[in-house]
Amino acid sequence: MPKTHKNLFSEVVEFDNLHSAYLRARISKRFRPEVLKFGENLEENLIQIQNELIWEQYRPTKYRQFYVYDPKKRLISAPAFRDRVIHQALVKVIEPFFESKFIFDSYACRKTKGNHAAMERVYQFSKIYRQNHGEYYVLKADVLKYFFSIDRTVLLSMLRKTIRDAKLLNLIANIVNTDNSNIGLPIGALTSQLFANIYLNELDHFVKEELRMKHYVRYMDDFVILHPDKEALKSALSEINIFLNEKLRIQLNNKTQIFLFKRGVDFCGYRIWPTHILPRKRVLKKFRNSFKQLKARNMSLREVRPYAMNFLGYAKHCNSYKSIKSILNLLF
Repeated sequence: MPKTHKNLFSEVVEFDNLHSAYLRARISKRFRPEVLKFGENLEENLIQIQNELIWEQYRPTKYRQFYVYDPKKRLISAPAFRDRVIHQALVKVIEPFFESKFIFDSYACRKTKGNHAAMERVYQFSKIYRQNHGEYYVLKADVLKYFFSIDRTVLLSMLRKTIRDAKLLNLIANIVNTDNSNIGLPIGALTSQLFANIYLNELDHFVKEELRMKHYVRYMDDFVILHPDKEALKSALSEINIFLNEKLRIQLNNKTQIFLFKRGVDFCGYRIWPTHILPRKRVLKKFRNSFKQLKARNMSLREVRPYAMNFLGYAKHCNSYKSIKSILNLLF
């Protein structure tokens, strides 16, 4: 029987926890009007939040919605700052209990993980397979409209397997059920990141423990499986589709493919082979266009330096000296 945890709500609503949550929530946002206004009466606002939580009167405010187009069009739902504080306070308390259940090769939104670590892991697996088998196949898949497809009833059922605190579960349900729909989580909330990882953790354990796929890496809703036998991957894909449809009520994107390694694996912003890693062409194009615009504005070296460092932070993980040099030359 899975271990459950009680009496967590009191930890969430502790004043010190709420204050620490406020400090985390304002990182990189401290000069925004909403954050400055909240900080002007900090103690009063935190006590107000604390009382609303204790007396179960808290109701999330409406998300501020907007679209981003990098790399594709996505609807972002940004919580109000006071809601961000509550999200931070909640995640701080409950995340460790779920973190201990995550597999090693789940890389999104976790400390010491991230997209570069995920990419490096696939690269290491590729080298192992090339050395041991000569050639191998790749199953590359992602979930169709993942955040907007998550079944909230299924999610809350998963959370109840670990959390037995009724007040805390009511708070979580309050945050999850922000509208009349039973489907979807907003992209842009800290809680959504954790809940999305918890949701697909079920898939992780199914792939590793039931299907016995050793070389599996997931970054949020994108995942890769390496295997020397193409038929084994076809069988695994069939089982994964059944599991996702029946257990999680989601489905894979129709772009899901099984292919020979020689094509390279497009994953986490890079193209990966056993012998080298190249930048994604779309990413290079984005930087190239951005740098041309910066150049046209005649910005100073000091002003362009952050943009150059951002690009170098990306480029240091791959092998493409000529492309990197040509893009940097657009700035200097």
